[in-house]
Order: sequence, then C-alpha cells, then structure tokens
Amino acid sequence: MTLTQLITDYITGNEINLVGPEISRQNFEKFLVETNGYKKQEIHVNEPLTVQFKGEDYISCIDLVVCVQDRAVMAVTCVAGSIGSYEREILAGARLVRNYQIPFAVSTDAKDAVVMDTRSGKTIGKGLAAVPSRKQLEKKLPDLVFEPLDENRKEREMIIYRSFNMEKINR
Repeated sequence: MTLTQLITDYITGNEINLVGPEISRQNFEKFLVETNGYKKQEIHVNEPLTVQFKGEDYISCIDLVVCVQDRAVMAVTCVAGSIGSYEREILAGARLVRNYQIPFAVSTDAKDAVVMDTRSGKTIGKGLAAVPSRKQLEKKLPDLVFEPLDENRKEREMIIYRSFNMEKINR
C-alpha cells in the first residue's frame, strides 16, 4: 500500500496530493505571486474545461488561469517532464476554456517556461523571465484581443486538447 503525501496548495490553502507535477505547480504559483506580483485571488487553480469528443463529454481542467482586472490573460500547464511536450495541449486549452481565447499560453516546470501567443500559436518567449508580470499585463490589457475561437476550428482544438491531455499521468 502506497501512502500519498498531502501538502497545502499555495493559492487555495486546500490539502492536495503530492503527485505528478504538483511540486512544479506549487513553485510556479509562488513565482507568480512573489516574483511577478499577481494576487492569489487572481489565480484560478484547476479551471474546469469540458470538451466534446465523439458526442461524449471529456472533463478536465487547466492547471492555472491567471486574471488581471477580471480578464483571463494567461493559461498555464505545470509539468514534471519536458515542457515542450505540453505546448500544444495548453494552446488548445487556452483557446477553449473561456468564451474567448486567453491571450497567453504557458507551459512550465517552474524552472523553465515557454510562453506562446494563443491566437497565432507562436512562441513569444522562453524562460521564467519571459512570463509576463502583473504590471506588464496590466499595461498591455487595453491592447490585448479577447476574441472567441472560430467555430470551424473548435472541434479540431477539442480533439487536440483531449488527445494530449489523456496522455498525462497522475491526474
């Protein structure tokens, strides 16, 4: 019998199992608050996401959704392995989780990060220094575009999200 260690989530204060990428997520949550200036209440943990696949609901969640002035500006996946392996999943998630595309998608292990423009899918920065601070996003907020995903692309993005997300372990 294996006993799972419990820890307290930095953002929510809830007890959670210490499995898979949880150490990465805890470290990144601290980075967002203590280094990049976000308020804990601006960071949504395990943001629910349900996608359709062959007429069935596939229920999942985005690790972190970061908001500024009540607008979701960054969707984040925290991983224990290669951050590059999760870029496409978080792009799809950032396009689907809200009724608009969240402007930035981030894949991180809390030591490194890939920051992408959600609409174009292009990498716009690498490393933790590339993760926008609250102050930076607050200044950019008037220029950010919060448009819905084209309906013709939605089904494809749901398939991509589900396919990559199903490969995750310890969820």
